[in-house]
Amino acid sequence: MNMASETMNLLMNPIFVGTKFIQEKINKLFEGKPAWQIVLLSCGTTIMVIKLHDLLESEEHLTLRIKRTLFKILRKVPAVQQKIDKSLKETAQQINESIKHSINSEPYVQVVPEKGFSSEDVMKEVERYRAYGVVDWKKGWCSGMIYGSNEELTKLLAKVYEIFAFSNPLHPEVFPDIRKMEAEIVRMTCNLFNGSSASCGIVTTGGTESIMLACLAYRNRAYSKGIKIPEIIAPKTAHAAFDKAAMVLRMRLTHIPVDPVTKKVDVNAMKRAINKNTCLLVGSAPQFPHGIIDPIAEISELGLKYNIPVHCDCCLGGFLVPFLEKAGFHMDPVDFRLPGVTSISADTHKYGQAPKGSAVLMYKDPNYRKFQWFSITNWPGGIYATPTFAGSRAGSEIASCWATMMFTGMEGYVDAAWKIISTARAMAKVLKNIHSIEVLGDPKMSVIAFTSKEFDIYRLSDALTAKGWTLNPLQFPASIHMCVTLTHTKPEVVERFEKDVAESVEVILQNPSEKCQGAGALYGMSQTIPDRSIVEDVTGIYLDASYDTTNH
Repeated sequence: MNMASETMNLLMNPIFVGTKFIQEKINKLFEGKPAWQIVLLSCGTTIMVIKLHDLLESEEHLTLRIKRTLFKILRKVPAVQQKIDKSLKETAQQINESIKHSINSEPYVQVVPEKGFSSEDVMKEVERYRAYGVVDWKKGWCSGMIYGSNEELTKLLAKVYEIFAFSNPLHPEVFPDIRKMEAEIVRMTCNLFNGSSASCGIVTTGGTESIMLACLAYRNRAYSKGIKIPEIIAPKTAHAAFDKAAMVLRMRLTHIPVDPVTKKVDVNAMKRAINKNTCLLVGSAPQFPHGIIDPIAEISELGLKYNIPVHCDCCLGGFLVPFLEKAGFHMDPVDFRLPGVTSISADTHKYGQAPKGSAVLMYKDPNYRKFQWFSITNWPGGIYATPTFAGSRAGSEIASCWATMMFTGMEGYVDAAWKIISTARAMAKVLKNIHSIEVLGDPKMSVIAFTSKEFDIYRLSDALTAKGWTLNPLQFPASIHMCVTLTHTKPEVVERFEKDVAESVEVILQNPSEKCQGAGALYGMSQTIPDRSIVEDVTGIYLDASYDTTNH
């Protein structure tokens, strides 16, 4: 009776009925067909299913892959490819000529000298090489690039570097001094960002490595939860290092649009983008293009609600953010006081004033950082474990960073923050007072981006370059920005900026519809090219040319 009842239940089960129906259909489809046809059709169907799965499950978004494929097919048309090749050849010529001109067309050293130079001769060559540089950044006319210019600190760091020139934190048993310095850098920085005693971190080589290591940790954390293609959700203004991380670590990156007026990320769009594969939400404080701080508190709330880690990218503003309140400027929390923020990146080699090659990546607690570690326990060379991508690291960079923080102190950082933000706001006021210039968003920190609806903004960029300034060109929308550092806080820099911008705009407005003819023309043109692989080709040409040592 029980067996009959179970049989009836089975026959009444929808899954059983559906399976039976499918079996009958398949049997009818292949009825009378030879075995080779059945095998061929089965294999073909399997291959199609695998291809469809790969198409849908790739780390690159479907629309991007379709667009890339279409342009790839188009470039196979001989006439199209010939035109592209001709343009690329002309561009390569221009780039190579520009690079040769930058070193006065002098020949490259091709082989190691048979006999080593004396110290004096080496220094003579160093000074000769230094003379290639025509931009004097010490005047305060370069956007970003150089964030500290204290001569006393520079002399101190030269001594510190000499002591630790050959140190390597890969061997803490040999260099306990460097190990202690690195731990102290992390702890001091975590405390600046209101981390608890559980907060932790690592010293990296810069913002890009910090971001990539954070993405690595969250990718590995997602893997541990069974997610096959972890997804990062970040503003489209987030640093390009997130794109690099997605490419290298085989993650999917979804870019969220920003408000066209405020330039802050659209948190509602970020919320709609969250899915079962999301492993990380990103916000910037501030973002690089326009110097705007994303609504980190709202992103933090999203992270808490959906149990997703949140990374606050403070690479650029990291050593301004903690000191703004003490410098007299209001600052909403963007640090570990926000419960959803699980990691923060801050560059010591920017506003931290340390030499290039150091930054700090912080985590709320070790449960996140542990996914970043690399170790291999069955290597014949022994047990091998590293905290970052590198094996050997420059202990001299860690020592220099530690020395900079100890030398500068809280008072020094607060004073620098006041000078930098005051100068940035003075420059923003200058730009806002010029009726044909529009400042993008409401910058609260050190970066001011601006554009114009009345003329090609790249004409202004070229005009300022001719006057000795070096500003950063931006795209989507076409604009330029000034990143204010300590070098800009010198007397008369703001006045010089006001004078040069006003004079340049006045000349441009005499013929506002004129097209850009200088270096900005290339930048402006690149935005109009729908096939971004062509722009990638141009960047490849530039990088190749930078390493070309051919002597003509």
